[in-house]
Amino acid sequence: MRKLSALLVITSALPLAASAQTASTASPLAPLTVEKIMRDPTQWLGTSPSNVFWSEDGKRIYFSWNPDKNRQDSLYSVTPGGGSARKVGFREQQALPAGSGTYDERYTRKVYEKDGDIFLLDLKAGTIRQVTNTAERESSPDFALRGQLVSYARGGNLFTWNPATGETVQRTDFRKGLKPKTSLTDPGEKFLKAQQLALFDIIRQRDQDAKARERVQKALSKLRPKPIYLGQQSVRSLQLSPDGRYVTYSLVQEPASEKVAIVPAFVTASGFTEDISTRTKVGAPQTALQLGIYDVGRDTTFVLGYKELQGLDEQPAYRKEYQLKAKAPTPADSAKAATAAKKEKPATELRRVQPYGPVWSSDGKHAFVVIRSADNKDRWIVGLDPATQKITLLDRQHDDAWINGPGIGYGTGNVGWLPDNRRMWFQSEATGYSHLYTIDVTNGQKKALTSGKFEILNAQLSRDKKTWYLTANKPEPGQQQFYRMPVEGGPMTQITSKVGANEVTLSPDEKTLAVRYSYSNKPWELYVMDNKPGAKMRQLTHSTTPEFESYPWREPEVVTFKARDGADVYARLYRPATPAAQGPAVIFVHGAGYLQNAHKWWSSYFREYMFHNLLVEKGYTVLDMDYRGSAGYGRDVRTGIYRYMGGKDLTDHVDGAKMLAEKYGVSPQRIGIYGGSYGGFITLMAMFTQPEVFKAGAALRSVTDWAHYNHGYTDNILNEPYNDSIAYVRSSPIYYADGLKGALLMCHGMVDTNVHFQDIVRLSQRLIELHKENWELAVYPVENHGFEEPASWTDEYKRILKLFEMNLKPAGIGSSSGTGQ
Repeated sequence: MRKLSALLVITSALPLAASAQTASTASPLAPLTVEKIMRDPTQWLGTSPSNVFWSEDGKRIYFSWNPDKNRQDSLYSVTPGGGSARKVGFREQQALPAGSGTYDERYTRKVYEKDGDIFLLDLKAGTIRQVTNTAERESSPDFALRGQLVSYARGGNLFTWNPATGETVQRTDFRKGLKPKTSLTDPGEKFLKAQQLALFDIIRQRDQDAKARERVQKALSKLRPKPIYLGQQSVRSLQLSPDGRYVTYSLVQEPASEKVAIVPAFVTASGFTEDISTRTKVGAPQTALQLGIYDVGRDTTFVLGYKELQGLDEQPAYRKEYQLKAKAPTPADSAKAATAAKKEKPATELRRVQPYGPVWSSDGKHAFVVIRSADNKDRWIVGLDPATQKITLLDRQHDDAWINGPGIGYGTGNVGWLPDNRRMWFQSEATGYSHLYTIDVTNGQKKALTSGKFEILNAQLSRDKKTWYLTANKPEPGQQQFYRMPVEGGPMTQITSKVGANEVTLSPDEKTLAVRYSYSNKPWELYVMDNKPGAKMRQLTHSTTPEFESYPWREPEVVTFKARDGADVYARLYRPATPAAQGPAVIFVHGAGYLQNAHKWWSSYFREYMFHNLLVEKGYTVLDMDYRGSAGYGRDVRTGIYRYMGGKDLTDHVDGAKMLAEKYGVSPQRIGIYGGSYGGFITLMAMFTQPEVFKAGAALRSVTDWAHYNHGYTDNILNEPYNDSIAYVRSSPIYYADGLKGALLMCHGMVDTNVHFQDIVRLSQRLIELHKENWELAVYPVENHGFEEPASWTDEYKRILKLFEMNLKPAGIGSSSGTGQ
């Protein structure tokens, strides 16, 4: 095997003659080259429509698009009946209501924020009233007092506006700092003040004037909200209860100043190196949240308590491993412990929690709060009675790994109320797959509305609240279809029918669907159809260029194979028309971890998809799998990497390599692997721990040591590094670098604010100290985590192709210089 010398390669500007060509003048795509497929996609592939929304009257569909190959997308519109889409002018855009906002109960009005101001749209009259017009930003508009008022936040306080009278009222008066003293408490100060009043007439007269002003201000203050002093905290998520009695808010305590990682930018307009402040690392103190409630009627505030929550005193299961490793106590130790226990009972350690909500029923009689443990291993849904400050447990979802999944996510997740204002709805992975449930808050009765080995990816109620509209992968994990279902549950009626992914946006009258649809080898386009099962979809946009369409892009076969533990692994398979016996293969590893790529719609990894077509042209078999940790397959697959990244996710790839050799005649000695971000991490683990399986690997923008990644992602999977060092050591490639045998290419952007360039520099130093020679590092001075420049994409993938051509093919047979030309 030819070895690569250890070399730090600085990316040079490579000629890109093809990038200047247009669809009408470019040479045919076949055969593919790296230069052709890595050009600016807006110039030769086309830009798919995105950000779809309907006009409020349902007469037009709006979307972002770029058929003119400009530097940025523009807003377009088209009628549901078809015809040519037209670009929306600036003045028309400014007059349009915002796509997002809040409707009243009858869907007759909509309140929304636009450019930092609040607007009220009357849907029947078609008129818009501007509620605010200030330099300060207003946000979070909503209807209050059962639709009588409009509420919004400004400067950390809650305001309401009355459409009937035009009156604006400030509902809260939050103030930073501590409440000022109103009277003297120090005996010495009291004596001195009494002396001054006794000695000086002018001081006595001014003191009497001040007290008179205080009496007037106190009388006036009864007409204003009570000042609430926050100390060092701040507030967000302010809302008024439907009856106006309570104002709820999140109290936010930011952690004390922590060390933040700095990313230096070397190539800048100023000519100086400029430091970019990015983030803390995993394990750093996090923002703390509390739920504050202001009882307007009683003019008092309180912070909700949670001590009675079921399981709040339970410690994470992984800690048992460390307890077993602790030194066994001697008889003397046991005696001392028993004596100490009699004297003082130790306090139970309660886990920290973060509340989200409350979510009020429209009649204001009920409310619930979603509470998550800070370690994200528990999610409680509790009923809230603000009058008594009590909570009632409605549902607890516990996971020894971490809580997540479609519709669950973070914060409240996808939740709401049914029209009876007695039952709330939510999604849960209680069965191992995310499904839809309801709970009666008056008696705690729970009901599952959907079930099965598939996931509810999105759920929403119809405007009349009689029907559910659901997006689910019910036919198979690699499809997304749109369904309707009665509000009380029952059969799911499939509306869309085209194989692939169907992203649906309902028209205001819910009679028509705007569908963003794609297939494995067909990019996203905008369609429209009647809201009827199996109705015909009519295409409204055509985004791809003649040049792109001139090539017969392959439809990858979606296959499954059994992993060593019996789990089914789904994968995309690309094969040459006449594969050579004992030919080479490449395994691609998608990034993000929790992401799906072995599906039947157009991939967000479209450059990699095209590169795989190029590899097939050159005789490679390509496998692209949804390994353990991927989305779309339920809880067990999602959490299969808990406490061991580089465990089942890596053995899935090893098992995939074995399948390629046994079933598809690939040479087990000619298998390479590559991927970016999480895919780069897996590539490093593969090259360091499975050198007999993978002969060459390209690790792009890779995590090399999880202790240096961010908290929000890493803490869920590996816990904190100082509490679970075992998980970090066995999951971080830097600890396994001595196992490198095959040829390794590493590529990294120098201004990567996600996976910092420091990650790859630390690993490079480790490889140097281990005297490894068969690796190289290509750096990209102006690139962040996701590359933007075609020159960078081209340089990177020419290096990847060269790596595979030189190391996975017999010398002199089918090999090339790796230029892709």
